[in-house]
Parts: sequence; structure tokens; C-alpha cells
Amino acid sequence: MTGVIPMTARRSSPRRPSSSQLLTRVCDRSPGLAAGLVGGAVAAGLGLGALTVLVMVLWISSPYPDSGPGGALHVAAALWLLAHGVELVRADTLSGVPAPVGVTPLLLSVLPVWLVHRAARDAVDADEDGVAPPVSARTAWAGVVLGYLTVGAGTALYAAGGSLRPSWAWTVLGLPTVVALSAGAGVWTAYGRPRGPVDRLLRLLPPGTRRVLLGPRGREKFLVAVRAAGAAVAVSVGGGAGLVAVSSVWHGDVAREAFLRLTEGWSGRCAVLLLCVTLVPNAAVWGAAYALGPGFALGTGHGVGPWVSDPAPMLPPFPLLAAVPDAGAGTPWNWAAGVVPLAAGVTMGWFVGRGGMRWSVRRTAVIAGLAAAVCAAVLAVAAVMAGGPLGVGVLARFGPVWWQVGGAALAWGVGVAVPVAVVVRVCGGWVARWRTAAATKALTKAAAKAAEEASRALSLAEARATASRTTQASRATPQKAAAQKAAPPKATEPSKATVAKSSTPAKPSKRSGPSKSPGTPVVAPRDGVTLRKKTVTPVPPEAAAPPSPRPVPHPKESEAYDLLPADEPVEDVWRDEALRARWDALRDELRQRTPEPEAPANTEPEPPTAQAEAEAKAEPPAPPSPQDRGTS
Repeated sequence: MTGVIPMTARRSSPRRPSSSQLLTRVCDRSPGLAAGLVGGAVAAGLGLGALTVLVMVLWISSPYPDSGPGGALHVAAALWLLAHGVELVRADTLSGVPAPVGVTPLLLSVLPVWLVHRAARDAVDADEDGVAPPVSARTAWAGVVLGYLTVGAGTALYAAGGSLRPSWAWTVLGLPTVVALSAGAGVWTAYGRPRGPVDRLLRLLPPGTRRVLLGPRGREKFLVAVRAAGAAVAVSVGGGAGLVAVSSVWHGDVAREAFLRLTEGWSGRCAVLLLCVTLVPNAAVWGAAYALGPGFALGTGHGVGPWVSDPAPMLPPFPLLAAVPDAGAGTPWNWAAGVVPLAAGVTMGWFVGRGGMRWSVRRTAVIAGLAAAVCAAVLAVAAVMAGGPLGVGVLARFGPVWWQVGGAALAWGVGVAVPVAVVVRVCGGWVARWRTAAATKALTKAAAKAAEEASRALSLAEARATASRTTQASRATPQKAAAQKAAPPKATEPSKATVAKSSTPAKPSKRSGPSKSPGTPVVAPRDGVTLRKKTVTPVPPEAAAPPSPRPVPHPKESEAYDLLPADEPVEDVWRDEALRARWDALRDELRQRTPEPEAPANTEPEPPTAQAEAEAKAEPPAPPSPQDRGTS
């Protein structure tokens, strides 16, 4: 026991795991984080690789490259950072003073933003089979952001050694902001766009606006405002692009001369053309700012607007800058650019008015003002992203001023969109009531017409049914009368008695001997001869009438009686005249009961003769006894 205690006391302390083991444990416990890290790194690599391929192709095709492949790779890394809004600094200038380059091509920014959004959305649904539950939103967002920023930090460190160096302030602020917002939008989309995050953002608004948006049907109102603002932004930016296109065509000679002066080789011209294409969204935002009124700056202290144009005197030759209006006061052609914000305000008011048919006029005006504020905020952010410095001194300010653009957009929205929304709301109510009344009237008329047609059809059907029943009755009456005429008369009681007496042979009495009929010779059958009668069931008159014109089979005369000879044949018994007369009477009565098949249905059967009736009423004589047979 004393040896066990020291061993227990000298138990060694557990070893601390290494950093790689900790990372493995974290990845094993949260597979969504690992998937997010990998997805973010892959998204960054895809964007960086695409720009690297493009730059390397242009460097290879250039006849006079300024540097080797290392310089081309540094330029590709710098362009990738510029696409995220990071400001670059050009160190090798003629004056020796570093010149900032902060104009971000907006079309170039679409690729990294889309890649981050897609990576975050896929990180939530890491299990493709759908067996495991979706990854937590925070886990997926954190994994994608960390993975992307890891590659971004390495790229910034590599680009710092080139001629275009990233600004560390913009690298620390701009790159994480763009990545975080894009990843958040991707996660929010993957979860079905829930209302919770939107409500948390709406709580930052003023109390009156927040009460309107978070009250009853707040989601519907917010969606109407956002939809109207989006339509207005689209009209404004589209109108700005149209103004740039018209001005470029108007100054086509200057633009072509600038394009040819920049470079002489085809590779350089392709590079300039690609740069112009990526800057088209920036030019559209500049055109929208010009149409709103504030315009944009082309150098420090030089502005271009519809009222006056004062560009910097020493601008570099560039095809898009050739579309800038000439210096001087504005003309009616320049003032005509105000049609763009006017159309945007009308569009915004139309969307709000159409969406608020069930709201009051005051609430419609409030929603229109909210849509104008959202549109102004979006255009202000676009102005910030579309502009920036291109150097120092005069070139320090290029592009629209965000607060001027936002204020002008808000003024146009409130001044145009709110009245239009109210008018559309009021007129829409009148139109809706008129349409409702017209539809009700048309529906009533259609219902009355349908009822009249239904009544007419019912009357016609009843008339047809009555005519059909009358026709059937008229057709059935002659058939019934013919069937009643064709039916034979009912047999009288004497004839039934006669048949019963004739069918039963008389039995001789033991005491008094055989009975004799006066005046009629009686002949008895000989010994060994048996007379049997075949029973004939009388047919009622109703059943005697044939249901169809098919002829009824006529029974044979031999079926009335069935003669079965005994041991000795009958020789002269049936030659008696009385028995022959009785046979004739029975045959006539059978013919009277069964109609002839050859006779038509509308003819009456011939009545029996008087002699036949007398013979039928007469009692048939009893068969002669053996004693009388010998005397005859």
C-alpha cells in the first residue's frame, strides 16, 4: 500500500495538444466551419486566378512588355484588390510623389462579390444529400469570411512588392466590409430570406418610419417601397447610360482619336477596350448624377453639370472622357437630361400608388417618401463606389459627390414620386370603383341572360317531353285495341263443365250396372284398352294476345288426347258416329281458343257456329259397357 501512494502522487500531467491537433478537433466538431473555410478560400482563388489569366494573356500578347512575369502577377494581385474597393498607390511617378488610384471598375467588382455570395450560400447547405441539418448561419458566415480573408491577406502582402501597392487602410477596411456583406447576403438567401435581420435593421430608422414599417402589414409596405425604389434606381442608371451613349456618339471623332492615341498595338487596344467595358457602370452612374443636377467632378474645382460644364484643362485622353460635354453654359439640350429623374420619380410614384390601393392617402404619401429615401441612399452609395482619385492635385477628385447625388435624388423623389403616388392612389380608387360597378352590371346582365336561357331551355324540354308522351300514347292505343280485339272470348261455364265431363270417363255402378244415355248408342272400350286425356291448361285472354307480331305456333290436333293402346288394339270403337261428333266439337272449341297464325292482328276471329255451340253444350255420351258392346 505504501508503494501505491507515491506512484499515484507522481502521476504525470497531461500533454498540451499542438495547434494542428486543435485545428483538427475544431474541424471535426464543426464540419460546417471547415466547409466554410474551404469554400471561402476556393472563391478567393477562383477570382484571383481569373484576373491572373487575363493579365498574363495581355502581357504575353504585348509586343513591348515593361516587366517580366513577376510584374504581371503583381498587377493581377493589385487589380484583384482594386475589385474589392481597395485603393491602390502608384509609386513610380514622374514627380516621385505616390499617386492614389481609387476609381474601382464596378463591373470588375461583380465577379468577387458573386463568388463570395455563392460560397456562403453553399456553406449553409454543406450536406448535398440532405441528411444532416443545415449549418448554423454564424458558423457558415464566419468560415467563408475567414477563408476568403486569409487568401486576401496573402494577396495584399504579395502585391505590396509591386508597382501598384495597396493602401493598408483601405485593405483593412474595404476588403473585410465587402466580403462580410456579400457572405451575409449569401447566408440570408440560403435561409430563405427571413424577416428577423431586416427587422433589426429597420429598428435603426426614426420612430415614425419604424412604426409604419413594423406595424400591421409592415412587410408589404416595406416591399412596395423597396420595389418602387429599385425601379427608380434602374430608370436613373439606365437613363444615365443612355446619356453617355448619346454623348459618345455625338463626340465620336474625339473618342476614336483618344482610343488610337493611347496605344498602337492590338494587345494594348484590347486592354483599353476591356478597361472601357469594365468602367461602363461607372459612366452610367456619372450620367445619372449629371441628369439629377449636381453632375460630377473632373478634377479639383472643376465640375460638369447640365447648367454649366467646366472640365479640367489637362485631362488624359480616354474614350469615355470624350463624352463629357463641352465647356461652357448649358443649353436646352443639356437641360433635357432632366427627363431622366422625372421619369424615375413618375415610375416610383406609380409603383407606390398601384401597391397602396388599400391604404389611405396619407399612408401612401409616407410610403412614397420612404421609397424616395431608399432610392437616394442607393444612388449615394453608387456614387461613392463609382468615383475616386486618380492622382494628386487636380486629379484628386474624379466622379460624383455622394451627398450631392443623394440630396438631389431625395428632392426629385419627394417632389415627383409623392404627388404621383397620391394621384394614382385616388384615381386608382375611382377606376377600381368604376370597374367594380361595370363588372357587377355585366355580371348581373349575364346572370339574367343565363337565367332566361335556362328557363327557355326548360320550357322547350318540357314541351318536347309532353309531345313525346302524347306520341307514345297515340301509338300505344291502336296496338292495345288490336290486342284486345285479337284476344278470344272467355269460355262459358257450360263449356267448362262439358270439358270436365268429357275428360272424365263414366264408371259403371256395381249395383245398377252401367248408365246409359237415352237415344245415344253407348260403346264401351274393349278389355285391355285404356283411354287417357292430356291435360290442356286454359290460356287467359290477357296472355292470349301476342306481345309481338310473331305468329303463335298452332298446336296439333293429336295433342288434345293421347291414345295409348293396351295389350289389344281398338278395332271399331272410334267409328261410332256419336264419338266422332264429340271429337269434332272438342276440336272446334280448341280452334276457338287458339287464334290462327295466318290471321292479321287487326282482324277478329270467326265466331263459332251454332251447331258447334250446341254440340259443345251437349253432354258427351259415356263410353259403352262390355255388355252393350256385344249386343251392338
